[in-house]
Amino acid sequence: MDLSLLSLIVAVIAIAISLYTLLKKPQTVIENTGPKYDSTGLRLQAYERLVLLAERVALPNLISRLNQPGISAVEMKIILTENIKHEFEYNSTQQLYVSPVSWDAVRNLKEQNIMIINQVAATLPPTASAAELNKKILEVLMAQPNGALHELVLQALNFEAKKIMN
Repeated sequence: MDLSLLSLIVAVIAIAISLYTLLKKPQTVIENTGPKYDSTGLRLQAYERLVLLAERVALPNLISRLNQPGISAVEMKIILTENIKHEFEYNSTQQLYVSPVSWDAVRNLKEQNIMIINQVAATLPPTASAAELNKKILEVLMAQPNGALHELVLQALNFEAKKIMN
């Protein structure tokens, strides 16, 4: 065998090996080396925290918890709305673990409560007291035909949490 033929055979073998490795489909091996997590516990805790949030931002509960005799309606309006915003922001990460419907219900509760506070405060004279504002807010809530919104939100959250447990 002469040297040129041997070189040609080696070159053909090298090209064949190169083509084989190029055309060979890479096999991707995905190994799950970490533990598999069950998110049920986190989801239930999220619903529990949102139930607590709904209870804390319910207007009757807010009024009884934050009532301060001797302050003006304007000051009370600020205290109530800031407290609702703070409670909501503190629990905003829970939206990762709950259904979009549940999160929307909680967000709507926050927005509705702030809207009620602002609308009632707008009807009062500038010299009104916090007690007058609180009384008017409670009157508006009592006049709602479908019941308090926070009760509906609580029912929805409880329903969703029970679906997870079953």
